[in-house]
Amino acid sequence: MNRKEAKNAKAKGVLSLRLSVLCVEKENMESLINYILQFGQLNQQQIDLVKSKAVFKSLKKDEYYQEAGKIPREIIFLTKGIIRISYYDNKGNDITKYFMDENRFIADINSYNQGIPSTEYAQAVTDCEYLAFSKEGMEELSLTIVGWDAIISKITAKGLADKLTRISSMMAEDATERYLHFLTNFPGLANRIPLSQLASYLGITQSSLSRIRRDIK
Repeated sequence: MNRKEAKNAKAKGVLSLRLSVLCVEKENMESLINYILQFGQLNQQQIDLVKSKAVFKSLKKDEYYQEAGKIPREIIFLTKGIIRISYYDNKGNDITKYFMDENRFIADINSYNQGIPSTEYAQAVTDCEYLAFSKEGMEELSLTIVGWDAIISKITAKGLADKLTRISSMMAEDATERYLHFLTNFPGLANRIPLSQLASYLGITQSSLSRIRRDIK
């Protein structure tokens, strides 16, 4: 291959990559809009404005989206992957509160609204893709779109209800019951989460979780 052919091949490769990224971003935007429209109506002009405020971003496995001690300045809509919400107890143990999977908004609402440091960590369990809304962007949507605040209130209420479901299912006394509740409420997640993190969420040791999994097969 001569220099000209190599240059053309490189240009085609870059173009192909850009088209692939644009395709992924379009799919993510469609997932976002479809989710929002479950909670209220938007006309095309309003939909275009929402899209203009969403920024496509990604995380590699094990990277942190948010760390305790930092003030959250955006809200995200997860379109691919799983994010783990965790904290450190007074003994320095890394405790998993819950997991969030695709097609959900994620935010530390109290810290975000009050502009105070978060007490939680948000870590990518898998490679993740998401759409981010800055605080300024959200404020502009609130001021511009009639009914936007009502839509966000409904989304927030659902998010809080989902969070309670994820936490309350761990209140069962028996570890086996907690694991079975997890499988029932979140089918498909167990095989995507490392055993150590799932055990932390269930409040048991990794060896206990392995034994439970063997016993129920």
